Order: sequence, then structure tokens, then C-alpha cells
Amino acid sequence: MSNGNYSIGGQVGGGFGASMGGDYGSQGGGFGGDGGGDGPTGGDLIFNVTTQTFMADVMEASRQQPVLVDFWAPWCGPCKQLTPIIEAAVKAAGGTVKLAKMNIDDHPEIAGQMGIQSIPAVVAFKDGQPVDGFMGAQQESQVKEFIEKLAGPAPVNQADAFLEQAEQLLVEKDFGQAAQLFGAVMQMEPDNVKAICGLAQCYLGADELERATQALDMVPEDKRSEEAYTAAKAALDLAEQAASLGDLAGLQERIAKDPQDLQARFDLALGLNGKGDKNGAVDQLIEIVRNDREWNEDGARKQLLQFFEAWGFKDPASAYGRRKLSAVLFA
Repeated sequence: MSNGNYSIGGQVGGGFGASMGGDYGSQGGGFGGDGGGDGPTGGDLIFNVTTQTFMADVMEASRQQPVLVDFWAPWCGPCKQLTPIIEAAVKAAGGTVKLAKMNIDDHPEIAGQMGIQSIPAVVAFKDGQPVDGFMGAQQESQVKEFIEKLAGPAPVNQADAFLEQAEQLLVEKDFGQAAQLFGAVMQMEPDNVKAICGLAQCYLGADELERATQALDMVPEDKRSEEAYTAAKAALDLAEQAASLGDLAGLQERIAKDPQDLQARFDLALGLNGKGDKNGAVDQLIEIVRNDREWNEDGARKQLLQFFEAWGFKDPASAYGRRKLSAVLFA
């Protein structure tokens, strides 16, 4: 399709609330009646709008809640950049706004009457009038700020609140309370990867490896690349390795007799991590790196990185380990 008289970038003509702010309800203009199209049904937050459905789906609907109109065209590169950003922001707003998408190649009349000559252009309607807008591709933070200015902050998501509390309890090793909150999130959102993997981490903390494995098996295959899953899976692998070592006293005796027994130190690090002594595990691996960086093909440093992945970036033991490793490598 041609791009008609529209360009990419520039300014929205007329200013919001001025030449664009007239009473569209009194302009017959061919966009006030019934018509075809993919208008909203029920609680749809994002939908296509046509010239024929504009009055009902945008003007009248904006009297109940603000409606953003995204004027776009298939040939517009910045439109394609903006689409995932604005759609994600609208969904994150929790129903405080709706998004109507208008293809100006198929439906040029509204954009023409509003003086829009450049796209992407987003116009916010409230109480039946255009009240604000922006031009061009925007950053996620800018779009969120725009929506909050228009409709207020998004309502608190109970699942997110529970997850935040549960993750803090997990750090504090209150596995029972954390598991209850992760379970509550799973009741609300059965496929919530953070909740499933958090529950698995609780089982690991309680030394219930089989139940942790069962929990991780619940994560859908297409979501197993997410950070929460990879961290929990790494933690499970480490716990299984530690369980296979048995009593650590023998390893400690070997190191006492021969401090250069690097394999014993490596195995002891796995065992200490399995028992929750993360800093102790770090110390053993750091000692290996200090004595022989190339031991077992840089195995000690690689094991530290696996620990960091399993523990998470915010875990104090990860910070402790990174400081220790940097001190050794760059001394």
C-alpha cells in the first residue's frame, strides 16, 4: 500500500484539545453508526477500530474509561517498534485504559479530520474528547508514564505482591511461609513460572529433592528459558550433586591432610552448598582458583558461576562470591 499523504515523524497537527478537540459526536462524517470491524468484545483491552465503529468504540467508550487510539500503517517502521511497547504497557495498566488500533491506509478519514500527518501517532480520548497524545516511537518508561498521567497508577496486582513477599521469605529461609504464598499465586495463575520455580526452591531448601523435581516438571516447555526456571534447575542439579557426596567429614579430613587436594575442595564446595553454607562453598572454590586457575579446565570458576546462577543475582552469597573472585583474578 502507498503511504498516501502521511509521513513518519513530525508533529500532530492542531494541538490536543484545540483543533482536534471539537465535538466529534456532532460531526456525522460517516463514523457514528453501526459498521463492521474487529471492535472490542467484553473486556478486550486491545482491539481494531474502523471509521464506522470509531464513535461507539472510542468516543462513547472513553466516557467509561480512557481509550488510546494508535494510528498506524503497515509500511511504517516506527509503528512496528511502538506496537509491542504500547500493547505491553496497556496490559500492565490492569484495565485502566484501552487501546484502539486504527490502520490509516484502510481508514484515513479520522486521522485526516484530526490533522494527523505523521505516524505513529497515539491520541488519548477521555469523556468523549481527545485530551493528550504523543508522536513517534517511545521508550517503555515514557509510554507507562503517559498512561499513568492519563488514568492514574495501575492497580496493585495481588499475584505480584505475593511473589515479592514470597521471594523475601525464601531469602530468609522461611520455606514454609514462602511455599504458601507461591502456592497462592499458582492458584491465581497456574502457569506463573516464578511461582512454580519459587515453590521448587522451597522444596530444595527443605531438602525435598523429589518434590522440587515434580514442581519444575510443571513449567511449560516453552517457558523453560526464563531466568526463574534456569536458576531453579541449576539449584536442583547442585542439590543432587551434593546429595551424592554423602558425609562431608571425609572430604574435610582429606583437605586437612593435603591442602592441595583440589578435587576434595571442589566436592566439599558442592556439599557445603547443599547444606546451605554458601559462603563456605565459595571459600573452597576461591582457594582452588588461587592455587591453580586452570585446574579441571577452569572448573572452579565455572562452578562459581553456576552457583551465582542458582542463587540469583541479589543473594548476598552471590555478591560475596563475586567480590572474592574479582579479588583473586585481578590481584
